[in-house]
Amino acid sequence: MDALIKSLCQILPAERVKTKLIDVVSYASDAGFYHLTPRAVVQPVNVQEVQQLFAVARQHQCPLVFRAGGTSLSGQCITDGILVDISQNWRNISIAADGKTVTVQPGITGGMVNHYLKKHAAKIGPDPASINAAMMGGILSNNASGMCCGVAYNSYHTMQSIRFVLADGSCYNTAESGDYIRFEKEQPAIHQKLTQLQAKVASNIGLYNRIRKKYQTKNTVGYGLNALADYTHPLDIFAHLLIGAEGTLGFIAEATMLTLPDKPFKATAVLYYPGIYEACAAIVPLKESGAAALELMDRASLQSVAHLPGLPDFFAHLPVGAAAILCEYQTETQAELEQQLEGCNQLLSSLILLHPAAFKTDEYTRNFYWKIRKGMFPSVGAVRQRGSTVILEDIAVPVEKLADAVVDLQVLFKEFGYGNAIIFGHAKDGNIHFVITQLLDTAAEIKRYDTFLRSVIELVLIKYDGALKAEHGTGRNMAPFVEAEWGGEAYEIMQQIKLVADPENLLNPGVIINKSPTAHLEHLKEMPVVEEEVDKCIECGFCEPNCPSRDVTTTPRRRIVVRRALQQLRKKGMRKEEKQLLKEYQYYGLDTCATDGLCATDCPVDINTGELVKRLRNEQHGSFANWMAGKFAGNYKLVENLGRFGIRSIAFMDGIFNWKIIGRSTKALHKIIPAIPVWISAVGRPPSKLNSQPASPQVIYFTACINRLMSSNENGKPTLQQTFLNLCKKANIEVLLPKDITGYCCGQPFSSKGFKEAALTVQEKAIDALLQWSNDGKLPVVIDFTSCTYTFIHNQQYLSADYKMKFQKLTLLDSIQFLNENILPKITITKKAETVAIHPVCAATKLYLNEQFASIAKACAIEVIKPAYSGCCGMAGDRGFLVPELTYGATKMELDELKNKPCNGYYASSTTCEIALTEHSGHRYEHIMYLMDEASS
Repeated sequence: MDALIKSLCQILPAERVKTKLIDVVSYASDAGFYHLTPRAVVQPVNVQEVQQLFAVARQHQCPLVFRAGGTSLSGQCITDGILVDISQNWRNISIAADGKTVTVQPGITGGMVNHYLKKHAAKIGPDPASINAAMMGGILSNNASGMCCGVAYNSYHTMQSIRFVLADGSCYNTAESGDYIRFEKEQPAIHQKLTQLQAKVASNIGLYNRIRKKYQTKNTVGYGLNALADYTHPLDIFAHLLIGAEGTLGFIAEATMLTLPDKPFKATAVLYYPGIYEACAAIVPLKESGAAALELMDRASLQSVAHLPGLPDFFAHLPVGAAAILCEYQTETQAELEQQLEGCNQLLSSLILLHPAAFKTDEYTRNFYWKIRKGMFPSVGAVRQRGSTVILEDIAVPVEKLADAVVDLQVLFKEFGYGNAIIFGHAKDGNIHFVITQLLDTAAEIKRYDTFLRSVIELVLIKYDGALKAEHGTGRNMAPFVEAEWGGEAYEIMQQIKLVADPENLLNPGVIINKSPTAHLEHLKEMPVVEEEVDKCIECGFCEPNCPSRDVTTTPRRRIVVRRALQQLRKKGMRKEEKQLLKEYQYYGLDTCATDGLCATDCPVDINTGELVKRLRNEQHGSFANWMAGKFAGNYKLVENLGRFGIRSIAFMDGIFNWKIIGRSTKALHKIIPAIPVWISAVGRPPSKLNSQPASPQVIYFTACINRLMSSNENGKPTLQQTFLNLCKKANIEVLLPKDITGYCCGQPFSSKGFKEAALTVQEKAIDALLQWSNDGKLPVVIDFTSCTYTFIHNQQYLSADYKMKFQKLTLLDSIQFLNENILPKITITKKAETVAIHPVCAATKLYLNEQFASIAKACAIEVIKPAYSGCCGMAGDRGFLVPELTYGATKMELDELKNKPCNGYYASSTTCEIALTEHSGHRYEHIMYLMDEASS
């Protein structure tokens, strides 16, 4: 153990000092196109530990970089020193003044903050496109803005107070009046320097005016010198310099932000123009009419999303030079919205439009319009050349010159051979983004990028006097050009700020202030070709908040980063390191992946990393394993009966010896032999078999094999099957429960483990049986296990042509949909529960059933609690038995929310998920149909 690691282990528990090869390799990348491998990844839990980390960094003269969501695009959160991961343990939030202020820690996402603020009809000012993955530490440190907030409501202007730690370990809070005096006494060098610089700016009218002008538009290049013009006390100045400082001046431990009203009435339209000049001519009038968002899209960007279903017929036939603006109005009242729309329509009548404006107020259509806009960046990433890097840059120019700037950029694209480049952006702020794809694997390609970037810089600075970075931060990419934008005098001030705050240059060195004129070309990330399922990954990190293993081992993005690292090790002939990384990947990458597919729901390029994991598991299976899986699949009725006998036997012993003894014994054995599953008492006993054979059935009831093996009945409650039959009886619906259902399965137990052929075998058998029971598809089939429903639907893509045709005859309904649409309208709710908690399972999310699930709960309970962190529980059928730490980590935040909220019931719609939640919460989770049955007559 080297000296640095030894020092880190003296201040943090060993499990929070991560030095395995897979840890440092997987954290070497962020959303940008730079790459540095840290010496260690550490996870402090409080300010005191951060202060100790600063001391270690000084002791060993080792760089220290903080990383929250890792969604920054310019290389702000990578290092070859100590990487401080604050994505865990820093998620506290406190709302005050009826939602007018919110205090946040740096590890909570902006989307989650807005989720908590929603009940107060409020939101934070910054609204970056990455808000659901970007964490507050990065949002503050990059001075994020976004679609609607412009300059007035960015992080800088909405930060009310801040608690931070300096490089010397001192901690201050601008909410504490005494800290102003303490700052002056304890930090004389910083206090004096900021006083001098503030006076210098105030006395230099040219520099002062330059600063004022630069911040009238979006600008995140260099340090926020407007702090020297806006504030006089050094503590206030420094606090605001931290906003946008990208972790180079100190650590933001907590911030209180002023919120904005989340206006309830919204109307959105996509306005199509014959050319970029006609579109840009509409920006100022639309802005003056009250438009909250004006998103410009050039013809190439529109073409990049032409594949989206639901676009108007004319979309594919827009003229070559066409452009569009996504326009949205947001108001407090319906009357105000109608007034603004009336003014807008009068305005548009005098402008040249290719098609009449159609403003929509329904949420579905509005969300689709925004999907068009937000889908542009990923669409380019999805069709890029394999192995190339996606580079997203943003600039700002005066609004009146925006059209000329767009045309000039398009000329540069042609000149440098960026044929699939697109332009879009926040038009009302003069802020445009452009996306290019670039190979960075040869000197010639790097030179092409360098020459192109320098041409862009000259265009923006010389011709338009604009900003090289409007909202993405300086990072490494623009560090060599900060002086070019600001001039020598302003840049010298920035250098002095960095020197006095971080005299040993240990905090994120190379970011913002960098002496190297080629810093933007150093430490470039390679994107080697790997597996087809994940090659499109742009490493943005949008998937990570959805991953059940994010707090346990790793995430989808980091799983993919490791696959690319393995390819690089093979290429370099580093067999020892490759072997070590593969060994560690088994547990981190494969064993603890739930293959739930939720990573794809927010992935800009629709990557389901679980599909890769299934294939890798499949490749690990030898011929004997595949043969055995085939035998199990071919004799699944015998397998099910043996399973019933085994579970019944364990449950019997459980009742005799007490489940704690059985559970503790299996946990002890599991630690020695991980292949031995842990017994969870919530599995219960197999339910008794039921038959329902009416003469004229209206629906077929397919109770999943899991539900035939395990029962959640407790204290004399009826089985799940009996409960379903009870509800159907109340609704006067005749149900056929096949008496020969034993042995039929959707295939999930095999497909999740990578036994694709075995999964197809049992699925085909089930399809044949379902067709027989349903009279060749004439009767609908209800499935009582949502994961089973999803598996049937999802895995049809792997069926042969014949079985695809057979499957298409079937009408499969998940129990959620059937309960909501067919049972609920026909029964009477007579006894509502007071308070219930619900857990939408990941399969319900992917099947878009969450709203129906919530509707059932709301119909049957007075208060329904859906925890903000409810997501995949990590069970994935058997993970909770084989890697129980996965389900514990996946459910911890969700269940912590419920600790002080006593409920009358807890409900989901997949038995294995209910088992995991019951195990870790101490509350019995049941299928939602139990709630409906108990509430109705």
